[in-house]
Amino acid sequence: KSLPDKIRCYFEIVMYGFYKKVVNYLSFVKFSHTIFALPFALIGFVLALREPEINFEWLTLLKIVGCMFFARNSAMGFNRYADREIDARNPRTLSREIPSGKISPRQAIIFVITNVILFFLTALSINLLSFILAFPALAVLLGYSYMKRYTWFSHYVLGIALAIAPSAAFVAITGYFTPAILVLSLAVFLWSSHFDILYSLSDEEIDRELGLHSVPQKFGSAKAMRISLAGHLILFILIPLFGWLISGSWLFIIGACIFLALLVYQHAIISPTNLKRLNAAFFTSNGIASLLFMLFVVADLLFLQ
Repeated sequence: KSLPDKIRCYFEIVMYGFYKKVVNYLSFVKFSHTIFALPFALIGFVLALREPEINFEWLTLLKIVGCMFFARNSAMGFNRYADREIDARNPRTLSREIPSGKISPRQAIIFVITNVILFFLTALSINLLSFILAFPALAVLLGYSYMKRYTWFSHYVLGIALAIAPSAAFVAITGYFTPAILVLSLAVFLWSSHFDILYSLSDEEIDRELGLHSVPQKFGSAKAMRISLAGHLILFILIPLFGWLISGSWLFIIGACIFLALLVYQHAIISPTNLKRLNAAFFTSNGIASLLFMLFVVADLLFLQ
């Protein structure tokens, strides 16, 4: 081959290797799951703009999204690192990046440390309060990885981790809480912790075998589904309450109805004896629910109020 052809081939090999690395790391942190928490952080951001003397700034929005991105990368990367031996013994998780050898434990921990540093620096660039609150927030995010070794309350620690998102975005700008943002965070807590109970149904037997703790492992699949449903039913009170607190209009009502209907849907398509549509209940239903709810609420806040 001619020199230009050799250079082109070498360039293509390097770019393909870079592409594969990016794909591996995006899969490593389940980047697609960002759709669960980020929409609620954006609602918190827009709610903050309604407060006195708070003005919109693109740079602030980018910093908040950056904090979400780096914090989530830190949490997911650390979770995969902490669970690497457990994942290697679970048929469902055997193909994950560390057990399959796509990413080494050393690369994983370097990735986590890098994202932790970027998270703190980004939080500091917002203001001192955000930097101070970043420490307990990260403690919850990283601590979740070990909870299932000790308690079936691990689902609720995950719920706290996701519930931080809207309050963090709001407080980072305003410096205080309001009843509306607290109700929204409580709703996110109940929504996420109880859909995580549903997702853990598929690991009930392997959790018992490995000595891990979860609601299905503790109470069985049928009771776990009832616990999940009970938690989600409380949202039929909290979501309308949130709408009342922010003076939501017809757009909010549409978004709330879609969100609550998708909650009902995810419980309707699975049963203790039939988990074939569990991924549809967990990923598709909840992902669509959070995104559409955000779109309708933000449109309501920005254009009708």
